[in-house]
Amino acid sequence: MIRALLAIVLLAAMGLVAPAKAQDLQTILQTHAEEVANPGRRSVGVVIDDLIASGLPQVAEFLQNWQSRDVVQDEATGLFYYAKPLRDVDTGETVDLPDASLSEIRPNGGVRKVIGGALVQFQLSDPDPTRRIDALDAIARAPDPDQIEPLEASVNGEPDAAILERKQALVAMLKARFAGTTEDRVAAIQSLSGTLSLDARATLNQILTTQAGVAAMLPDDVNVARILSPGNDISEVEAYGRLVDAGLAPARISNAAIKEALAANIDGGAVAGIPVHDLNTLDRRFEAYTRLADQGLVAPTTTDEAAAASLADHVFYEAYTEDDAAVTVAAEAVLASIERNVALNQTADLALDAMSLASIYFLAAIGLAITFGVMGVINMAHGEFIMMGAYTGYVMQQLIPDYTLSLIVALPVAFAVTFGAGVAMERLVIRWLYHRPLETLLATFGISIALQQLAKNIFGTQARPLTSPGWLDGALVINEVVSISYIRIAIFVLALIFLGLILFILNKTRLGLEVRAVTQNPGMAASMGINPDRINMLTFGLGSGIAGIAGVAIGLYAKVTSEMGADYIVQSFMTVVVGGVGNVWGTLAGASMIGTLQKGIEFLNPSNTLAAQTYMILFIILFIQFRPKGIVALKGRAAEA
Repeated sequence: MIRALLAIVLLAAMGLVAPAKAQDLQTILQTHAEEVANPGRRSVGVVIDDLIASGLPQVAEFLQNWQSRDVVQDEATGLFYYAKPLRDVDTGETVDLPDASLSEIRPNGGVRKVIGGALVQFQLSDPDPTRRIDALDAIARAPDPDQIEPLEASVNGEPDAAILERKQALVAMLKARFAGTTEDRVAAIQSLSGTLSLDARATLNQILTTQAGVAAMLPDDVNVARILSPGNDISEVEAYGRLVDAGLAPARISNAAIKEALAANIDGGAVAGIPVHDLNTLDRRFEAYTRLADQGLVAPTTTDEAAAASLADHVFYEAYTEDDAAVTVAAEAVLASIERNVALNQTADLALDAMSLASIYFLAAIGLAITFGVMGVINMAHGEFIMMGAYTGYVMQQLIPDYTLSLIVALPVAFAVTFGAGVAMERLVIRWLYHRPLETLLATFGISIALQQLAKNIFGTQARPLTSPGWLDGALVINEVVSISYIRIAIFVLALIFLGLILFILNKTRLGLEVRAVTQNPGMAASMGINPDRINMLTFGLGSGIAGIAGVAIGLYAKVTSEMGADYIVQSFMTVVVGGVGNVWGTLAGASMIGTLQKGIEFLNPSNTLAAQTYMILFIILFIQFRPKGIVALKGRAAEA
């Protein structure tokens, strides 16, 4: 041995022994050439282990092609190549073998499954996050116990926090179903208690899958989920059907079927020895049928009393398909905990939706609340001012391609346009109709129709896009249950800004002081040098301008059409009336109440939005009967109107 080693060293020193060459993929494949060409499910693992141990980057591609049957072998040389086109397995370069005789490598389904499991290990550690996510999706679609080990191996080196969390959850779900010991399965199930994942709930529901059973006595070898009581938990008809299906009782047939069977077996004026003229009662017919059944001529049946006795003599139950009771107990407890958390988060999500809808209604109604409260004018054209603001935003986007800048410009421009339109409407129409509510309602309704037609003539009947800036795309995702779009958040913030701005104007400015004075006592305000006519004009213009800004915000969320104002006029009036006419805080309270009520009804009846609207209106009518002045009643002229 020593002499051999000395000889090798001497030859190496003389340059006669070449240094060891790094192993390539083809060399490994040639080592297992027979197994690669004709793989078997039980023996292919040796090849895969050697491929993985090599650490070669081209192994993943080979496994993919091998699994998809895109590998061929040159029968003359025994070398393997990728097919379509013919490529070298190491370099990936196209090769030209015109005279070669190539045989396709076609692994069967079992081998392909083993290869797929090995391939998942590579994909789970792929540098591309998208491929890692695809691998996790594949595991979630077809969970298998063989995936636990490669998935666990990929957890430690995962750099992405979101993917790491999903890997850990997926490991827990796989172990919950496939781990080797009860302790490991229970521990994995308990680790899912804090999640809201739909996949986790599906895993626990799979563990808690039940199947119906019936027996004379409750079996000792089944994991019973619950005992069923015929007539309470299960109908007696269904319970007896289970007895029949299990071969524990004869099937029951109708009286008509008994008559047909007897008629078919009349022999010499009698049936089973009973004369036909004696078959005039149900008991005698049943007796004859029973004799036929004993002779094997008809299917056996039973009486009501016998059926009731059979039901009483058997136990009906539902048993878990999972035999381990400790696992099902843990799964039941964790699933109940998850469902409670889901219910709480659904409530939070519903509250966010209600707040978002309330902010939209507040923006739509605040201008109407000001004009209605100060002037007592029922403005049916208020929705058209919202529509005008939305179309103003659309025009600004056509002039200014930058959506963020166009939105910033659209807000003051929409206010100016609708403020001017409101002042013109007040000067030309409203001022002549004060204290004449019916005429005011009809006049403003006519103006709303005219404005809708004008919008159709200018912009057409199709909806126009009011595109939100890129930073408003998407949603804020808090967890798998609670999320809210950034547009809704922006509208909510805008509603808060308007609330603060209007409170500042009404409480901290001379205009606000004069508005409040005219609201409370117009005669006294006039005697103090305040011009109520001017205040009415400015107030109506202010309310119309706010509606225009609301239109820009609503246009980002809803469709912009000539009829969009009609979608909000009813809710706006309901908001004002429920909250308290002419009061900012009342409008906020009314919007919150209506938004919450509408979302709550839609949650309870999601398939019928029209019914939800009807229920909401009925509730508001009842509410007004008990509190006609609204949630926050206003004192002064508005209260007297």
